[in-house]
Amino acid sequence: MGENNTRHRLYKTSTNTSIMNLKIILFSASMAVALSLNAQENRNIELHSATDQSTFSLNEVKTDFVALHFLLKTECPYCLRHTADYAAKETGLPEVTQIFIKPDSEEEIRSWTKYLDKDNVGLTIYRDVEATLAKKLEVPFGYKFHGQVVHYPALILLDKNGQEVFRYVGESNADRLSFEALVAKVEELRAKQE
Repeated sequence: MGENNTRHRLYKTSTNTSIMNLKIILFSASMAVALSLNAQENRNIELHSATDQSTFSLNEVKTDFVALHFLLKTECPYCLRHTADYAAKETGLPEVTQIFIKPDSEEEIRSWTKYLDKDNVGLTIYRDVEATLAKKLEVPFGYKFHGQVVHYPALILLDKNGQEVFRYVGESNADRLSFEALVAKVEELRAKQE
């Protein structure tokens, strides 16, 4: 009787383990499909510039990565500093296309860019009408800033297939991913690819 109980427990444990493994495989497969669908959906990202006549289309990007910088709505001095810093250093990271995005009106964005350094006057800022892209990519909302409720400042890094490979969401308007931290993250991702 004891031997039968032991076999039964072993069989039951083996069956439970097999079911657990199957669940993990099915979950992993469904996650891979979801990531693939998100990557395909992200490939359709298109933004229009508020500062010139250009259009950004993720489908046309030739670099290995795209950094989407979600800047705050309104006059944010940290957004200006962050944008100017990246613009001044972006040649140090040629495999990443830097895209700066604000949800303001075209007039507000053009007015805002006047505050950028003279060296960065030609910087392209794209408009995210009503923060549609921020919502689609699930950048958290709820940050209270200058009497408004807006999305948090964020950087989302996509690979050349449109798949999100890294996300940094600041806890305040001053909390931004530094250029140096992005360089380190890209190097880490490249090392994993090799």
